[in-house]
Amino acid sequence: MSCAKIDPALHQAHKPSWIKVRLPSNPVFFSTKALISDLRLHTVCESAQCPNRWECWSQGTATFMIAGDRCTRACGFCAVTTAKPLALEEDEPQRVAEAVMRMKLKHVVITAVARDDLKDGGAHHFARVITAIQKMDSSIIIEVLVPDFHADDSCIQTVLDAGPDIYNHNMETVERLTPVVRSRAKYRTSLQVLRRAKQFSSRGRGIVTKSGIMLGLGETEPEIFQTMDDLREVGCQVLTMGQYLRPTPNHLPVVEFVTPEQFDLYGEIARKKGFEHVASGPLVRSSYHAADFHPVVR
Repeated sequence: MSCAKIDPALHQAHKPSWIKVRLPSNPVFFSTKALISDLRLHTVCESAQCPNRWECWSQGTATFMIAGDRCTRACGFCAVTTAKPLALEEDEPQRVAEAVMRMKLKHVVITAVARDDLKDGGAHHFARVITAIQKMDSSIIIEVLVPDFHADDSCIQTVLDAGPDIYNHNMETVERLTPVVRSRAKYRTSLQVLRRAKQFSSRGRGIVTKSGIMLGLGETEPEIFQTMDDLREVGCQVLTMGQYLRPTPNHLPVVEFVTPEQFDLYGEIARKKGFEHVASGPLVRSSYHAADFHPVVR
């Protein structure tokens, strides 16, 4: 992979042809939008400016973002607002569960802002949302995309004890770039989170672990492959890889636009390294087509 830097202004004006966003084209998009508004819910689709929002909402799916829309961290890649968070909403678990039922989801992804202001990082709130969904329908596959909880074992265990099917925590980038890309996060801490999730779940109910990385931030091929190896070493089974897209001029610039062909190659290499499921492409995000993977964990 080339690491030649490009002019930030230039890359914003001249995105390659394969970076395309589909605009809403059916009533389902608007009904999804109305439902989310009606239940006063946040989605990472909106808050993180996901390029697939139009497609996913038009298919009647969304990734719910709990614990508010104000993050305590200020990562260099993320569009979510950094500010002092508001208090947790006690009825949010029930509202999320209601949305899941009304949308008739069979696979739901629950994520959250980082809540470093809370002693448990929001772990018990995750658990309450998982439990509320399970009470509605125990057959629904529940995937959680969690913050690092500072690798606190009790927080990780709290989420696992609620019984999610997939435990997702993103590495986001390679080790060398982590200090710049991820505010207050550490590469080795994220690996420890995934390792502990696998270790704790092995004591009883099994769980699938998942992670994702962004490309185009200046990483090299050897660094990408090392990240894959590090994830496999801690037992990670599912990997997503997508193109970093700069949300605003105040965020990190795109160093390179990786071609679809290169993403295909990286995906094939990841599969050969032992990942059970890999999604790799320019517009791939952590929860994009998440239901395409069907874990057998119950």
